[in-house]
Amino acid sequence: MTTKQISHSKNKLWMAAIKPPMYSVAIMPIWIGTAIAFAEKKILNTTVFLTFLVAAILILAWENLSNDVFDSETGIDKNKHHSLVNLTGKKSLIFWLANLCLVIGLLGILAIATWQQDPTVIIMVLVACSLGYMYQGPPFRLGYQGLGEILCFFAFGPLLVPAVYYSQTQTWSVASFAASVIVGIVTSLILFCSHFHQVKDDIAAGKRSPIVRLGTANGAKVLVWFTASIYPLSLLLVILGIFPVWTLLSWLSLPFAFKLCRHVQENHNYPDKVSNCKFIAVAIHFWSCLFLGVGFFIG
Repeated sequence: MTTKQISHSKNKLWMAAIKPPMYSVAIMPIWIGTAIAFAEKKILNTTVFLTFLVAAILILAWENLSNDVFDSETGIDKNKHHSLVNLTGKKSLIFWLANLCLVIGLLGILAIATWQQDPTVIIMVLVACSLGYMYQGPPFRLGYQGLGEILCFFAFGPLLVPAVYYSQTQTWSVASFAASVIVGIVTSLILFCSHFHQVKDDIAAGKRSPIVRLGTANGAKVLVWFTASIYPLSLLLVILGIFPVWTLLSWLSLPFAFKLCRHVQENHNYPDKVSNCKFIAVAIHFWSCLFLGVGFFIG
């Protein structure tokens, strides 16, 4: 292998470790909560929006970095070449870098709470961070019991989206809680898809992920219902008058939903082929949430 090929391979590993597409998971709840606040109250505080956005990205960086550290301790990542701990060989450095991201992110949320003289937002974000820690952090490691998707749903959905709405309005909204359910589902979908290609490693490390429990074939069937659920739900919320009709623009993500379900059903038991399914799930998350927010702005 030439030096150029080795360099290209390392660059790919670093990009896989940093996971740039995954940061839409942090961005979209901020986008939707802000969009609903603007639609309902005609309020758009750009300072609060940008502060929350940067803080959310930093907190997600903490989540990703600390998960690499915690997974390195259980041995589940021994075959994961794009783990930052494996790439650098410096677990302590990654751990303290993760904590630095968390502290700076929380300082941003604390700044919002201070500006508003109201602790509500920082309390909700701290609860979400606690769920994120319990996912992989000792002594909880609830992700190893197959509870990761539930924790993910609440952390990025019903906790984060209403918190963002509150940061703009200091009030609550039925629409923000309803939208948070959709955001929570599509975020958990990404995590659900990440298990299909690592069943052997999960079993070896004692991790009872949903796919380990269900098997890849049944998991592929559950995935179809899981993915499809957001579309009739958004339609129902429009019919009930909770969402404006323009939020049905989120259905433009349907081609990615069909692609994901077909891809996983055909390749669920082929780890090398199915390993990219989480990135298709990221595309569903990004486009459905983007257009959902656009629908609120237009509506």
